[in-house]
Amino acid sequence: MLEALLTLAVFASTAFTIALLMLPSRYVKHSPPKVITKGTANEPKISVQVLVLGDIGRSPRMQYHAMSIAKHGGRVDVIGYHESTLHPGLINNPLITIVPLPPPPPLLRANKVPFIIAGPLKVLWQIWSLFHTLGYRTKASRWLLVQNPPSIPTLFIAIIICFLRNTHLIIDWHNYGWTILAGTRGGNHPFVTISKYYEALLGSWAPTASFTVTYAMQNQLRNKPYNIKSPIFTLHDRPAAIFQPISNQESRKAFLERMPESQKHAHDIMAGKTKLLVSSTSWTPDEDFSLLLGALCTYAASSEKLPPILAIITGKGPQKQMYLDAIATLTKGSKLNNVTISTAWLSAEDYATLLGCADLGVCLHMSSSGVDLPMKVVDMFGAGLPVVGYGDYESWGELVKDGINGRSFVTSAALANLLDELFGEVDGRQLAKLRQGAMKEGSRRWDEEWDSVAGRFLGLCE
Repeated sequence: MLEALLTLAVFASTAFTIALLMLPSRYVKHSPPKVITKGTANEPKISVQVLVLGDIGRSPRMQYHAMSIAKHGGRVDVIGYHESTLHPGLINNPLITIVPLPPPPPLLRANKVPFIIAGPLKVLWQIWSLFHTLGYRTKASRWLLVQNPPSIPTLFIAIIICFLRNTHLIIDWHNYGWTILAGTRGGNHPFVTISKYYEALLGSWAPTASFTVTYAMQNQLRNKPYNIKSPIFTLHDRPAAIFQPISNQESRKAFLERMPESQKHAHDIMAGKTKLLVSSTSWTPDEDFSLLLGALCTYAASSEKLPPILAIITGKGPQKQMYLDAIATLTKGSKLNNVTISTAWLSAEDYATLLGCADLGVCLHMSSSGVDLPMKVVDMFGAGLPVVGYGDYESWGELVKDGINGRSFVTSAALANLLDELFGEVDGRQLAKLRQGAMKEGSRRWDEEWDSVAGRFLGLCE
């Protein structure tokens, strides 16, 4: 009997020892900073893992976080799906490492398996890939900065990793995952209820600190169901340096003549005879493109003498082909006689230049939570482009001041009236006033905002 117990104890001890040895390594801060190699090079000021459970290239705010940390001497691992082109500032930067997550198997991405089956299987895949990447493929870091949403399973894995690796967690709240899910599944769906309380519980319990994109969101997180007690800092989105107004008319002309979508309209745009309208959309139900399409049809049918519009729509998404078919049908039926609609997928540089060349930007973002803000408007302001946007939610007024840097609408008819009003003016006085307001709002840049909030919190800035 004693021999059996001793054998069992040896096996248990061995198993426990192996388990301990297999745990991820822990972060150890060296004070003073240790020398990495012979010479003068020391370890970076801080180390941060930036996690995006999505396409890194389509997460501009998280890319900006990474570049700002590296700019101040921090080491950064950017973790996420590497599907589209990255910001040039992330490439060949010795302090930034891109760590791609393995995508789910094709079967789970094909939308052929029912959601009730594919959803949990996809989450299980993400749990494994996140844990393995955060725990074993990357060095232990002082901070883990997580984009939310998605919160499932990101927050759960982040908490475990932070506990195991002696890492502090920061949640960067862009929106709420459960409100986005409610938009597709309905507010009463059991998954929505589970997601809501999961997000609220882990969001209130887990982080060392939180960043939010609006003051309205910060206030909401202080109250039920979140009741976050840890520090919350509002870090507004601000335009990166790439977005600039274009004052040189020759540069504007050269770009319009080079871009295929605007080549044949370039002369009239430069002369003010044709108005260039730009909208960036994800082609999803929460950005109802029918609002803009209906407004353009109304504009085209107006009895007033209005200038032609060239509308360039950028972005990718699931409803794109549906609306392209609708545009073709309307064009064939002579419903868009005074309007040309083109779609484009542009590099970051060309998109920024297009915004600087345009007369008006249109934002169709409908906030699922009521307290987030569209980054596309921030970029438009950075380029000095006035904006008209859907404004029926609480946080809209934090960014767009009606009549100062933009205008707001709720219905397609209201948008059509705004287009008539702004483009119908012979002297363009209103557009000029809004452009001045957009340039003023866009003058505060990302570096300035980040340094005063995140940089100060992380100890990188005074």
